[in-house]
Amino acid sequence: MWLVNTATLRLEFFNDADDVAYVILSHTWGPGEVVFEDMNDLDAARTKAGWDKIQTTCEIASTHGYHFAWIDTCCIDKSSSAELSEAINAMFSWYRKAALCYAYLSDLHLQPEADNLETSLRPCRWFTRGWTLQELIAPVNIHFYDASWNLVTSKHEATAVISRITGVDVAVLEDMTNLTEIPVGRRMAWASQRQTTRVEDMAYCLLGIFDISMPPLYGEGHKAFLRLQEEVARQSNDLTLFAWEQEQAQTLQYRAIFAKSPLEFRNCSYLKALPPRFDAANEFSLTNRGLRI
Repeated sequence: MWLVNTATLRLEFFNDADDVAYVILSHTWGPGEVVFEDMNDLDAARTKAGWDKIQTTCEIASTHGYHFAWIDTCCIDKSSSAELSEAINAMFSWYRKAALCYAYLSDLHLQPEADNLETSLRPCRWFTRGWTLQELIAPVNIHFYDASWNLVTSKHEATAVISRITGVDVAVLEDMTNLTEIPVGRRMAWASQRQTTRVEDMAYCLLGIFDISMPPLYGEGHKAFLRLQEEVARQSNDLTLFAWEQEQAQTLQYRAIFAKSPLEFRNCSYLKALPPRFDAANEFSLTNRGLRI
């Protein structure tokens, strides 16, 4: 993985995320982001609007004693399909292994003494994007910063508030390993009100949520979400994968067994995990003729 040296602001390569302590940035993309190629010319990179996020992340990381930072805009060489595929499949793990995650809410203008925290956080774009779902769940420690890079709160301090905003269970926010206890349909519901710029990313951003690996194929459109569900079905016997509902405008349309998008799981947030003795009886398999239960 590529990391930004917080002192020199240059990229350095590490073979394994376990080899170095690093912080990681979670944010929403905007115009003028600094990409991987820009880091070859730092003077030119400094003229782009997104440079401030890189510089400030590194400055804060240095004050916390960390020498390296991972920032998705500039630490992925997207010209290499192999590197892009590795990054997409490893991203959940990278966020999990980070010593500290900085969540930068660029549209949060908080007046601590006047504003209610939940009321202020709820409309932030960060809570509506697909990729930030795993960036919320995976890290052990998250510090939330407002538009002026003022520290607002942390994941530990605001767990209940964040749970009410996102629908993600408190137990999962407190400990990512509790993900396996959450029914597949309910995990899908967490993503039902989120969006991604590319259609395919709505599937790829959920790989870590379901502990799935699969190659990204940009251009496949909604087939990416179909492939994700097929992989989940191969690795799980959780029938809540099929608890989705068609959108009303499509009620008369013939459909197969899988959902078109996470939106069709929007009413699955109530689902509860079955006791093991019942869950074990739900074994099913995908065949060339369909689903066998």
